Amino acid sequence: MKKPLIFLLVFCIQFVNSQELALVKKDSKIGYISKDGNFKIEPQYKSAKSFSEGLAAVENGGKWGFIDTKGSWVIPATFTDAKEFNSGIAIVKNDKEWVYINTKGEIQKAPTSEKLYDFDNGVAFIKQNNKIGLINSKMEVVLEPKYDVIKPFENGFARVGSNKKWGIINTSGKELIEPAYDEIGNYFKNTSWARKDKTFGIVSAGSFIPVDGAEKIWDFDTQDLTFAKKNGKIGFIDLKGNWIITPIYDKAKAFSKNLAPVCVGSKWGYINPKAEFVIEPTYSDAEVFSTNGLAPVKEKNWGFINESGKLIIPTQYGITANGIIAMFIQQDKGFIGGVARVKNEGKWGFLKPDGTVLSNQWFENAELFSKTEKTQTTEIAAEKPKTEAKPATKTVTKKKK
Repeated sequence: MKKPLIFLLVFCIQFVNSQELALVKKDSKIGYISKDGNFKIEPQYKSAKSFSEGLAAVENGGKWGFIDTKGSWVIPATFTDAKEFNSGIAIVKNDKEWVYINTKGEIQKAPTSEKLYDFDNGVAFIKQNNKIGLINSKMEVVLEPKYDVIKPFENGFARVGSNKKWGIINTSGKELIEPAYDEIGNYFKNTSWARKDKTFGIVSAGSFIPVDGAEKIWDFDTQDLTFAKKNGKIGFIDLKGNWIITPIYDKAKAFSKNLAPVCVGSKWGYINPKAEFVIEPTYSDAEVFSTNGLAPVKEKNWGFINESGKLIIPTQYGITANGIIAMFIQQDKGFIGGVARVKNEGKWGFLKPDGTVLSNQWFENAELFSKTEKTQTTEIAAEKPKTEAKPATKTVTKKKK
């Protein structure tokens, strides 16, 4: 009799740990729904934030604390402000000072820093004498401040700048590509694109390989091809810098499911890696395919097609860019984690792949579903193009005493 009980216990733990909740606003109150469309926590909060690592910051009586997925208070509402947990650490405002706390609500003593930075991928930036370094969630320095800039980590890698030159590091602070380039892209399968003076190329195994005629290269995403510009037109190159698809398109987006949106004139369609149109250019806009095989396409409004180009969900919705979610494959718009956040007649809801609305409910606001269990840091390379130029985002300046 013991073995079946053990099996059942393990199954339940896995189910609880894998649940996802979405913040929604109904009748001017905030609550949380699960993927079955039912309220896990009834709308009752005036202000609240999405779940992260099993906890959500909510406001009560003008103070902020954290609840668990049952709605029980885990960290009392004693802070004047609070941000989301990441890597087991959150930034909160304790009276007039911003500090780090752990999931027990205990204040963590961090190394001296001119600003507090959010944790991500198990590390956070520290700034000393205008130089940026790294600390881990144990509040240990893993990289002494030495760079002028560290961009936010994504999937274990970050771009770093020193003396106006750019390179790549991992979460241990190890330089994977030394800062020697005027511009650099994301780190994907031990490779990155870069620019030296006016020449764009690929950096692999420590070598810079110029890409013939490239005027701009975008980041690699989930496949071994990325789009690049030559003579004002867009084509696709591989990880070795070879032109695989001739640059003849006016615009393009990343490959996913072996299909890439491309624009000819003012119309979007989809090509395969052989540059064959699988879906003819008939739409006014188009996004990449999600892992479930559906992609957003726009006529006057947005709908969704399958990989053969069949319109599965009518073009009658607004769609939204994603919030801050740490997933291996993350689409800006469309289906994320099996549902798509859409807007219809001023209300927000979630579409299922069959086109039905989750629990047939529409809300005043709805955030993307977020996993409630803790996530582990892994070094896998996939990111979307970024154009940010500042050292680091999501910072909090510490007030001088």
